Amino acid sequence: MTTERIPWDQYFMAQAVLLSLRSTCTRLEVGATIVRDKRIIAGGYNGSVSGDVHCIDEDCYVVDGHCIRTIHAEMNALLQCAKLGIPTNDAEIYVTHFPCLACTKALLQAGIKKINYLKDYRNDDYAVDLIKQVGASANQVFLESKYFTKLQLGEDAATSPSE
Repeated sequence: MTTERIPWDQYFMAQAVLLSLRSTCTRLEVGATIVRDKRIIAGGYNGSVSGDVHCIDEDCYVVDGHCIRTIHAEMNALLQCAKLGIPTNDAEIYVTHFPCLACTKALLQAGIKKINYLKDYRNDDYAVDLIKQVGASANQVFLESKYFTKLQLGEDAATSPSE
């Protein structure tokens, strides 16, 4: 049994990965977790507006190479904060993929000071420059397999009927 705890960056990134599993986008599954003072204040994943059809049900609605039905995970997390009146100033975000330019601008304007991402994804040069210009930072997080290879279940833990 290990006594080493999962580092905060790995823990919060794992939350973003978990959120990505709820994505209704068939092109890219993205999750985002907003954190302030080592506390999760919001989460989001990419998908349709609540009440609209989902891409997994009716395919993507693509215009000029972009699905216009999908709200990005970062936007959904920011909008959750706005809807609930949760301040985002000086917070940080953990996102499974480097944010697009529009999301980067929204995150910075909302006061996010650190963008942590798991995977490079069409990293926009202007977004990278803008992050530096406003005094924020971007940090790639690498998940260490030692924290994710074992699922420690007790003998009385629930398992699926197929196991």
